[in-house]
Amino acid sequence: MKSPIKIFSGSDSKYLAEKIANSYGIELGKTSILRFSDGEIQPSYEETVRGATVFIVQSTYQPLDNLFELMLLIDAAKRASAYKIVAVIPYFGYARQDRKDKPRVAVGAKLVANLLIAAGVNRIMTMDLHADQIQGFFDIPVDHLFASSLFVPYIKSLNLKNIVIAAPDVGGTKRAQAYSKFLHCEMVICYKHRERPNHVGKIMVIGDVKGKDVILLDDMIDTAGTITAAADLMLEKGAHSVRAMATHAVFSGSAYEKLEKSAFVEVIVTDTIPLKKKIDKVTVLSVSNLFADVIGNVYNFESISSKFIQ
Repeated sequence: MKSPIKIFSGSDSKYLAEKIANSYGIELGKTSILRFSDGEIQPSYEETVRGATVFIVQSTYQPLDNLFELMLLIDAAKRASAYKIVAVIPYFGYARQDRKDKPRVAVGAKLVANLLIAAGVNRIMTMDLHADQIQGFFDIPVDHLFASSLFVPYIKSLNLKNIVIAAPDVGGTKRAQAYSKFLHCEMVICYKHRERPNHVGKIMVIGDVKGKDVILLDDMIDTAGTITAAADLMLEKGAHSVRAMATHAVFSGSAYEKLEKSAFVEVIVTDTIPLKKKIDKVTVLSVSNLFADVIGNVYNFESISSKFIQ
């Protein structure tokens, strides 16, 4: 007999988990979080998970409680005799720490992978990792989804006549190249020199953007310093319009203010991370239907390759 399927959520991703469960056609499972006066958390399932295939939806953006709550939910499901435990992590935090880029630093992404496996997870489902090689940090299956299946149709719906895809840095070249291939358009690259994390000292553009409708493409927008500076540069180089498209709206520090004052016509993001406030320039596309479809395919042992554009 096939194990039943249940979808649960951590505290800060309930907004998305409810949409995923609704799209899949089931009710979101019941959990509760006991918070001690010193801030310690103790999550628990308020319904049986014995013999069930459990999907736990939780993005691991800050604060760190989101990651630890996910691990506690995994451990609780394992100890409650769940058949399989799948961590659905739309935004995988600490993904920027995927290597030692200087002496005596941690490889945070690998540590997070080790912690999740130690907690007892059987499978990971995530979207647009900052570095593709993070999939190799896990010795369990990883379903790495791409927001391109949402973004490419949206770009086409804009009916722009002179599109050019721009990579905000050399590291984003592969992603930009994939989009330019599907959209049959040109690609340009921004070269940036970082003086320190979250601070760009110099930026220049490689390629022609004159008279073009530029779409700056990235996996995330954090402080928005790089991408807004790139937008200004594109206009200086004669671009007709500039849009930003990023999967994860981290939006830390003064990002909201920078985006409001930016040269962007529109900033398109997904709901892997909830917005703290509404901005007229920001358009949010939901990943709920995509995750619901892939959850169904994984649960029914079906291929998910048709869900990938990139």
